Amino acid sequence: MAKHRFLAGKKIDPQPIGAGISVSALIDNTFLAYNAGRLREAARLLVERMLRPGVTVGVTLSGALTPTGLGMAAIIPLMEAGFIDWIISTGANLYHDTHHGIGLDLRRGRADISDVVLREEGVVRIYDIFFDYDVLLSTDRFFREIFKAPEFQAAMGTAEFHYLAGKYIAERERQLGLENKSLLAAAYRLGVPIYTSSPGDSSIGMNIAAMALDGKGPRLDVSLDVNETAAIVLDAKRSGGESGVWILGGGSPKNFMLQTEPQIQEVLGIQEKGHDYFLQVTDARPDTGGLSGATPSEAVSWGKVDPDRLPDTVVCYVDSTIALPLLTAYALDNAESRPLKRLYDRRGEVMAKLKAEYEAAQAAGGRDHNVGEPAPEHISSQAAGR
Repeated sequence: MAKHRFLAGKKIDPQPIGAGISVSALIDNTFLAYNAGRLREAARLLVERMLRPGVTVGVTLSGALTPTGLGMAAIIPLMEAGFIDWIISTGANLYHDTHHGIGLDLRRGRADISDVVLREEGVVRIYDIFFDYDVLLSTDRFFREIFKAPEFQAAMGTAEFHYLAGKYIAERERQLGLENKSLLAAAYRLGVPIYTSSPGDSSIGMNIAAMALDGKGPRLDVSLDVNETAAIVLDAKRSGGESGVWILGGGSPKNFMLQTEPQIQEVLGIQEKGHDYFLQVTDARPDTGGLSGATPSEAVSWGKVDPDRLPDTVVCYVDSTIALPLLTAYALDNAESRPLKRLYDRRGEVMAKLKAEYEAAQAAGGRDHNVGEPAPEHISSQAAGR
């Protein structure tokens, strides 16, 4: 029976858990089945494949992760180790990250407290995280004040916007004697570009909109974001490396990360096959049809994931606030630190490469946008023929 092809897996026979066991030993020896098994597979995929030197790793952040402190506890250490090369986040995560960087307090609370009472007391709740309403007002004031600076009076992508914001948050950290509290400040120092897939959908975007009423502040260019993120992925492939995506949650950041490949292939007409590695932590089901629960195999049909690399994909159905600390500790224990890629500093270079390949594809295809559609004059003649 042991030689049967379906019985080739290791025998389930773990040693009893003892005092002082390491995170790595716990995952390797006792996370053997169900979603614990998937988390062990994710940890091994991360360490053995995704964190090799030639892989460019993009991480997405959705759900309220930074209010929990995971920006400073997990994301910053991963960036410092060279394990995260670029990020796509909800604006909310970056807004709440800023609280920590400018010295504002978030406190542990309870989810069963009356929200009517909390409102009367001036306390804001994110499930079981509490903070004073003035935290919001103070953070709004901080952003509106820095938006008056000359460098913000321009059109820019969200990577540049977050880089500039990170510079000011890093200076506020320095003034307050804080260290590595804000991932925006850390990303500024480390050259990790951070994009927001829906820049108007957060308090940061709301404050930008308020400044716009006075004709001031940044003008965010979402088209630049679409092309820059695609350029990062294309450069990872064309430089002889690979592209890995690490998705925490789902939502808009997940789609923005994965649409880089359809942008390259379907829209720009550049020959490509999809991301090489796919690691997702989610609590969303696939059968409801939502993007958050969509599987890597479904992503193959869109060209988002290389079909030949499906074995290099793992989905863990578990809360990100559980999985992220465990995966971070496992990665730091078992993988060598990598040199920083500082992709923020290379945005112009990778965009030039993308544009060159797009123009070559245009010239070779001879069609509008080179996506297999007839040119507009052919469309009109076909319509007339109907």
